Amino acid sequence: MSLGRLLKDFGGLDGADLLRAMRDEFGDGLAVISSFGAEAAVLLALVAEVDRTIPVIFLDTGELFDETLAYQRQLTEFLGLSELRRQRPTAEELAAAEELWRSDADACCQMRKVAPLARAVAGLRALVDGRKRYHGGGRETIQVIEEDADGIIKISPLARWTAADIEAAFLRRGLPRHPLVAQGYRSIGCWPCSRPSLPGEEVRAGRWAGGAKTECGIHRTKTAL
Repeated sequence: MSLGRLLKDFGGLDGADLLRAMRDEFGDGLAVISSFGAEAAVLLALVAEVDRTIPVIFLDTGELFDETLAYQRQLTEFLGLSELRRQRPTAEELAAAEELWRSDADACCQMRKVAPLARAVAGLRALVDGRKRYHGGGRETIQVIEEDADGIIKISPLARWTAADIEAAFLRRGLPRHPLVAQGYRSIGCWPCSRPSLPGEEVRAGRWAGGAKTECGIHRTKTAL
């Protein structure tokens, strides 16, 4: 099905309704990617509501916070997710990326996230992510359904949700929080390239702070209608 047809049929949906429709549309060709970061629990709670067997891809870069690894285990058990797929860089990639974050963050992300994800999505038709417009940093115009540069359909059920919507979902569902949120982290990636957000900053301002980089490279949209 073309991107235009998907947008026509399903572009007005979001949240669990969109996720359910995409599960029915793509079946075994659908997976979810999650960083198990500050707001990950909301998207994963929708996954658990719709179908706990939908595969969840977790990119373990080798440089994640210990708190993120612990949160991944806690949240997976809390929600009863049954198909977690932990994807890591190869030994060769890890060796090549050692300390690379100090000199070339783009190359580091390529080895630790982009290349491993490409292997993880081989054979998939659609990938669900937790991107939201209100995060800023270039995400202000994302659509709920887009097409990746490699042709995979990208689905963002929370794209139009606000910060208030996310907070309400945490409270309504009694979801556990990432432990670093209490320390001011609003967007959490690898530890060398993440810091707490300061008052008045955009949500993702703590990622690759001080540079022009705003994305790791796994979200490369080809078409956004």
